[in-house]
Amino acid sequence: MSDSENFEGRDVGSGVSVIRESTDVVGSGPRLHRHPYTETFVIIRGRARFTVGDEQRDGGAGDVLVVPAGTPHKFAVLGPGVYEAVHIHESDHFITEWLE
Repeated sequence: MSDSENFEGRDVGSGVSVIRESTDVVGSGPRLHRHPYTETFVIIRGRARFTVGDEQRDGGAGDVLVVPAGTPHKFAVLGPGVYEAVHIHESDHFITEWLE
């Protein structure tokens, strides 16, 4: 099961955009990329391994991870169970530079 919903702030008069992520597919996640704005991950349940710049960090339910503007990052779902999170982009629309 994999489900993702994207909401661009400009469509609703907001300065932030949001991705709601929910998946139980171990290893899934975006490839390395960066944004010209800060992205904040709020993990609701499950676990994922985040690569932020040169560092790796495992995040789980209740964790909040902030990725500074311009920093390359990606994550992969660790399992078992469902990874559910809200990704907050500090922009009224998504701007992504894919690096791999």
